[in-house]
Amino acid sequence: MTTGADATAYAHLRSAILTLELLPGEKLSERGLETVLGASRTPIRAALMRLANEGLTQRAGRGWQVTPIDLAEVRAVMEYREALETAAVRLAADRAEPAELAALRDLAQAHRDRDDEETGLRDGSDFHVALARLSRNPFLAEGMSGALTRLGRTRWLEVRTPRSRAQARDEHLAVVDALVAQNADLAAELVVSHCHGTRDRLLARLGDERRRLRGRGLAIIESSTAPPPLRAV
Repeated sequence: MTTGADATAYAHLRSAILTLELLPGEKLSERGLETVLGASRTPIRAALMRLANEGLTQRAGRGWQVTPIDLAEVRAVMEYREALETAAVRLAADRAEPAELAALRDLAQAHRDRDDEETGLRDGSDFHVALARLSRNPFLAEGMSGALTRLGRTRWLEVRTPRSRAQARDEHLAVVDALVAQNADLAAELVVSHCHGTRDRLLARLGDERRRLRGRGLAIIESSTAPPPLRAV
């Protein structure tokens, strides 16, 4: 059973990891987090274990660390996300009702007056999950939600500038327009283009972050099972 203290410790730690306040590879100690969070060890340990299930923390000897970002995993999850969303948008073009597409358009345009990183990240996630739900396939929606969670730290880099957030909104609206026109081919083409653009920008930023963190002993890694690098299109 999750207590209020468990949920609070989990929420604070998760936010710090996703926003890169706690950096990839950074060591964590239960005792140190007690002081920072003002919580006892039991809820902190529960939060760390819950985050480990999400791939955000892992054991490091007798302590913990923020899970390093693995570029191979990022590429693989991006491939998975593209496959999911392409399938979902084709189904949505056939199955979504006009009122649902109007609501999706409203979601794509939400919070224009609150143009900050946290809102941009949340709105982007909400849009893509809502789009997947219009497929009427709950497994596609669940898969999309999980993929976006796995990409949470890297996607934070994507929404750091007003220009990138505006570009994402414009691309989301173009997908909605294609769905309203029931043009499944165009909607799928726009989704693929959006995924590829996001992928290329993220991998470039991660390369920059990798060089910056290396001198601090922190970790963005490339696992030995890495798939071939994706080419820009």
